[in-house]
Amino acid sequence: MNIEPVNRELFDNVMVPNYAPGAVIPVRGQGSRFWDQQDREYVDLAGGIAVTSLGHAHPGLVGALTEQAQKLWHLSNVMTNEPALRLARSLCELTFAERVFFANSGGEANEAAFKLARRYAWTHFGPDKHEILSFNGSFHGRTLFTVSVGGQAKYLEGFEPAPAGIVHAEFNNLESVRQLISTEKTCAVVVEPIQGESGVIPATPEFLQGLRELCDQHNALLVFDEVQTGAGRTGKLYAYEHYGVTPDILTSAKSLGGGFPVAAMLTTAAIAESLPVGTHGSTYGGNPLACAVAQKVIDTVSQREVMKGVAARSERLRNGMMEIGQRYGVFSEVRGTGLLLGCVLTEQWQGKAREFLDAGLDEGVMVLMAGADVVRLAPSLIIPEADIDEALLRFEQAVKKVV
Repeated sequence: MNIEPVNRELFDNVMVPNYAPGAVIPVRGQGSRFWDQQDREYVDLAGGIAVTSLGHAHPGLVGALTEQAQKLWHLSNVMTNEPALRLARSLCELTFAERVFFANSGGEANEAAFKLARRYAWTHFGPDKHEILSFNGSFHGRTLFTVSVGGQAKYLEGFEPAPAGIVHAEFNNLESVRQLISTEKTCAVVVEPIQGESGVIPATPEFLQGLRELCDQHNALLVFDEVQTGAGRTGKLYAYEHYGVTPDILTSAKSLGGGFPVAAMLTTAAIAESLPVGTHGSTYGGNPLACAVAQKVIDTVSQREVMKGVAARSERLRNGMMEIGQRYGVFSEVRGTGLLLGCVLTEQWQGKAREFLDAGLDEGVMVLMAGADVVRLAPSLIIPEADIDEALLRFEQAVKKVV
């Protein structure tokens, strides 16, 4: 079959201009490396923005997808299917959850979580208890509801009026929460254990523990958005385990599918009762292909040796980036947990994260940004140590170009 060649210019002619992709077009990948149209190799420290949790073309995921593709692709939620039931059972056995709702993306999982929180409060306390408390700097998705709950005004500009009943406190500031939360109005507090998009900023244990106490005090649900931190990303299956704080609702996506679109909302049986038949749905949620792949991801990343490996790789990558940062005066700290890391630019280089990303591509290493002041890293959870070392060598060459 002859396939007509394409290039970056075609994007501008056929795609909505809401993205600004670089000139590089990857065409194949293996493990933590990928190759572009010119067969140039790159080390991948981006992981599709914390998505390709087991790297590219992982044989286990390829096998799971291929096996399921020969059986059943899609039905509808008029019926259930075996991969969805098995995955839901696994998630319940491995977490606090007793019930699972499947969707396709983190935004959809969060949409479901926010709707459930409001519906639960409506059912148990009445319509006045509908307010969602979120945090400045947060990111929860791109639907109108989730982008409104998110605490970054730039993503809402031009899409107003926003849904009502949403307030924002300061992340890691319990006093700001106390000033806004109320028994009469607040139905839920929504928080990321690590704010990814705004700079890879971890919540303090005291902050999350305080949120749990305030939610209990005011009959509000505590929702953890673990779209970016979940499915092994931080060295635990879910980041709430680091803190000893159990949410009422948790959302998962990104790494959950290893690159295949899938998402989940986890909750308890009692809370789930507030979404009876017909109150919410998703056409592709619980798709057999997606659930078969996600099952293989969960089976793999939940292994003790894989989680220990995340911690070891995190230390190797963190130390290497900090050494580069100190050598050239570009990073003041490397923060984050597991393999979700943020290299914070020094005052001299603030606002120039894009320059380091572009220089990295020139040198054959892919990194991310978290705002203009942070270089973000979210590679495969099983990236070989040799690939980490090679990526560090290439990134140092990129830094030399910028400075």
